[in-house]
Amino acid sequence: MARKKQPKYNVGDIVVITLYGTVGKVTNMKVLDGVYVYEVNNHDGFYVEQTLQHVTEQEMKKGDTEWIELNYNFTFGDLVQVTGYDKDVFRIVGFRTEVWRYKNDAWEDTIYELSRITDGEWLEADESDLTLLANAQTANAILKKMKQDKAGMNKLDLGKLKSINNSKKVSVKTNRQEIIDGLLDIYNDYHLLFDTFKDEEYKIVMDVVQNYLVKLTEKK
Repeated sequence: MARKKQPKYNVGDIVVITLYGTVGKVTNMKVLDGVYVYEVNNHDGFYVEQTLQHVTEQEMKKGDTEWIELNYNFTFGDLVQVTGYDKDVFRIVGFRTEVWRYKNDAWEDTIYELSRITDGEWLEADESDLTLLANAQTANAILKKMKQDKAGMNKLDLGKLKSINNSKKVSVKTNRQEIIDGLLDIYNDYHLLFDTFKDEEYKIVMDVVQNYLVKLTEKK
């Protein structure tokens, strides 16, 4: 008696779509012209068995690591302008790198977390959208001027700052202690602004920076 062919995968199985190198869950299956086909992640379209592979079948060595060298053009405390916000000045209060890996492609994106100087408004931006106005050391002097005059930023020659920084590359060191020092500078600057203007937006930035400091100091 002939035995009916059984499907290789079942609903709920975790599979790799070998065409793209992506991982998903089998959410439906059916038979078309005597061939089992599978729906993955509730997306339109079905895959034949030959285009799928159990995730456990992937030739991946447990514990394999990849060394990625990251170069940051900006760091904590820098003053920047953002594409589309040419009249505003922001300070970098955090950044993260998103690592993207596919079967035939790989890249990293660096996202910077920013706080607008005048009111503390939060913004995220890609590195390519940022223009350096002043490094962290210069920024401290600028914020002290702002503390004395809330409209002080409007009196700064932003064009001159931009020109100076475009004429030379700023070397950015991001070892752990320097990051902590930079965050402390940011916290103290915004503490002064909060004490002076009592604006809750400055307090929000202080809390965010404090969270970063806690995470860094907890690391051994």
